[in-house]
Amino acid sequence: MSLATLYSRASAGVAAPLVTVEVHISNGLPSLSIVGLPETAVKESKDRVRGALLTGRYEFPLQRITVNLAPADLPKEGGRFDLPIALGVLAASGQMPLDSLYQYELAGELALSGELRPIRGIIPLALAARDAGRALIVPRVNAEQAGRVSDLKVFAADHLLEVSAHLSGQAPLAFPATPLSPSPGPEQVPDLAEVRGQGHAKRALEVAAAGGHSLLMIGPPGTGKSMLAARLPGLLPRLSEQEALETAAVYSVDGQLNEAAWGLRPFRAPHHTASAVALVGGGSNPRPGEISLAHNGVLFLDELPEFDRRVLEVLREPMESGRVQISRAARQAEFPARFQLVAAMNPCPCGHLGDSRPQVCRCTFEQISRYRARLSGPLLDRIDLQIEVARVALGVLDPGLGADGPGSAEVRRRVEAARAIQIDRAGRANAVLSAAELERDCRPDDQGKALLHRAAETLGLSARAFHRILKMARTIADLAGEPTIRASYVAEAISYRRLDRGGSASG
Repeated sequence: MSLATLYSRASAGVAAPLVTVEVHISNGLPSLSIVGLPETAVKESKDRVRGALLTGRYEFPLQRITVNLAPADLPKEGGRFDLPIALGVLAASGQMPLDSLYQYELAGELALSGELRPIRGIIPLALAARDAGRALIVPRVNAEQAGRVSDLKVFAADHLLEVSAHLSGQAPLAFPATPLSPSPGPEQVPDLAEVRGQGHAKRALEVAAAGGHSLLMIGPPGTGKSMLAARLPGLLPRLSEQEALETAAVYSVDGQLNEAAWGLRPFRAPHHTASAVALVGGGSNPRPGEISLAHNGVLFLDELPEFDRRVLEVLREPMESGRVQISRAARQAEFPARFQLVAAMNPCPCGHLGDSRPQVCRCTFEQISRYRARLSGPLLDRIDLQIEVARVALGVLDPGLGADGPGSAEVRRRVEAARAIQIDRAGRANAVLSAAELERDCRPDDQGKALLHRAAETLGLSARAFHRILKMARTIADLAGEPTIRASYVAEAISYRRLDRGGSASG
């Protein structure tokens, strides 16, 4: 009778709870049973393990083998436990030493040939292994991704035989597993200079980028709303190492981790037919939705009123909290969702209400009312900047005129300087300041206070809109490098609340 203990990790949202893999061999009828709340793919690992061991010319014990995946109440899914189970069988049967197993965490799916196949969720697993102070042995593809986690020993293997030889001291695996590939630069995203005209919208985009504010653009078709939205990621500050790991963890869990996109802000633009589950995440085995895939990046909702109203309403809580909790009968998972919302819409169903061109809007009052009623007041109240994007003169669009205004690199430098001021002052962007921080850092001068109070009374601003204008004014002052929120900054912030001022999209 013999027992081997190894360590691996399960997947629970963007967390990776520890799983102790215990393999026990005793006398009895030949069998291999797995306990510890395994799902179907985990139960099937006994056949993959048997095939891999026999193909590798190991002896498969003709005894009673029991594999316990502890803790017993934590659901286990996927093929990630194949590698530790196979090594546990070898160690418990005396074909491999036991003394070095406690130093490592292992994960990997086995082919019947013994080759290692990659798994999902490697970034959360790597972060948890680093925090636990153990080294990590994973398939080579996963090792290239896990190598992004600093202060972690990652060993890459292509075959079960390589791992066995390493743990036996016969042929150590190379460390580090792979050199880090260079991160792509922000020059790979579209440049703001490509957008002709729209000076007011570009300024609003800069303010949104500097303070992390949400933005709604309203205007006729073809005025450049989508072009402006696509250029926002290129204006945002570069991701820190921690932010890059947080973003990569979400994509890793969803199986979409792309090494070429490392260090770039995500830009997600779901179609307006997306369901609530597609937007916020879900499923029997909870997976991240679009708002989590946009974590630390931009979520662009084009044709905003065309989204189902019930789908849009699920955005309200994540926009405030920066996370989403998925609860199902058997499983719960929490995903980060600190995204920057950018949306675009037409002023009416046909799109030509108030258009400067000779197109005639033929929408009835009832049609326009129904169209705008698809967006609830509470949702609109949570969008900081609400601006009109008017049609530009045709002469501005002529080829050969060159860049129209500063490019993304120049605007990004101003944004980074303003964001650095915010981080030094409060440790976060202005858009997510707490009530206490707003009270401390967003006090306008006397003229600015009087202007804001008059605007609040005239426009009937809610408390949330009042505070969001203060945060925007703070951002505008930071862009100007001013410690004081002057009346001119408050006036500019008020100008970005188009719907509050009875603009073309509010009737």
